[in-house]
Amino acid sequence: MLYDLVVVGGGPAGTSAAITCARSGARVLLLERGRFPRHKVCGEFVSAESLDLLSNLLSPQHATFFSESVRVPRARIFLDGRILHAPVDPPAASISRLDLDAALWHSAGECEVESRQRTSVQSISGSGPFLVKTSLGEFEGRALINASGRWSNLSSTLPSAGAKWLGLKAHFAEPSPSASVDLYFFDGGYCGVQPVDISDEVGTSGRVNACAMVRADVANTLPEVFARHPALRERTSEWQPCSDPVSTAPLVFRQPQAERDGILMAGDAAAFVDPFVGDGISLALRSGRLAGESLIPFFAGTISLPEAAHNYRASYETRLAPVFRTSSTIRWLLGLPPQVRIPILRLLEKTPAIARYLVTKTR
Repeated sequence: MLYDLVVVGGGPAGTSAAITCARSGARVLLLERGRFPRHKVCGEFVSAESLDLLSNLLSPQHATFFSESVRVPRARIFLDGRILHAPVDPPAASISRLDLDAALWHSAGECEVESRQRTSVQSISGSGPFLVKTSLGEFEGRALINASGRWSNLSSTLPSAGAKWLGLKAHFAEPSPSASVDLYFFDGGYCGVQPVDISDEVGTSGRVNACAMVRADVANTLPEVFARHPALRERTSEWQPCSDPVSTAPLVFRQPQAERDGILMAGDAAAFVDPFVGDGISLALRSGRLAGESLIPFFAGTISLPEAAHNYRASYETRLAPVFRTSSTIRWLLGLPPQVRIPILRLLEKTPAIARYLVTKTR
């Protein structure tokens, strides 16, 4: 059976692409090796710039996502004994990945996307049409989008020979959590904490998401991460787990690659952005939409597949790649020796406009 588009990966990038193309009339097959609902390592931060896009992608029965989600109007950075404050304006939304992925998957089905869970892609051949061999058999697609994540058997990127980085995440109960995204930096990693829900009842706990990126030689569990930062250790002392922890490794940083061998790359398959930027979900949604929009003229017969791939690469470089360049600069600043970094932090404390500027440059 020949599909117009085969999408590998059912996360935000893959579903965004599938929904975009299906709504244009394309016949789309969406393949996911996992099973929904499931937790993923993710900060669960959705920037305001992507809320309209998400609203457009979701089917009407999921409209409560926005009325019920916690809004995050500020960020706090805990580093070198200081707390830097930065507004998140307009406020972001905190949305559980377990709920978000399931809603996007369901919305894709509402658009008549043919969706298959528990389907592993074993190999891809051809240059258009593409032959996709899976655990369920073979499928053909006139075009293919790889949204399988930062590390899969479809990626040719090898982990660097340097330090191994891993991601850890879980939900915890916390009384009266702050309506802010809090970033705790320490030597060898960081941990982000933000509310998933905030209870309105006195004496009742809310729920927070703790998501860390850490070197494997520094910590391998969330309790080990919490112990690395004094303020975080104190904050977490009475937390109660609300979910089992999940992890992912390795976390590999590289230059964005929007297309390879005629296959469009979206989400983390194209590039992995520093988690502290807080725009991973947004980049996934936006790159999926861009990939889908670039293919629509190809499906209509007005351009070739190489032209569609070229258009996607150009759009990606203009609209999304600057975020990765900014995040690399911030990562470099955070990696400076304390005697160099502390004067910069003092400047940021005295000049809030610079902190606001850095936030806007990661959007």
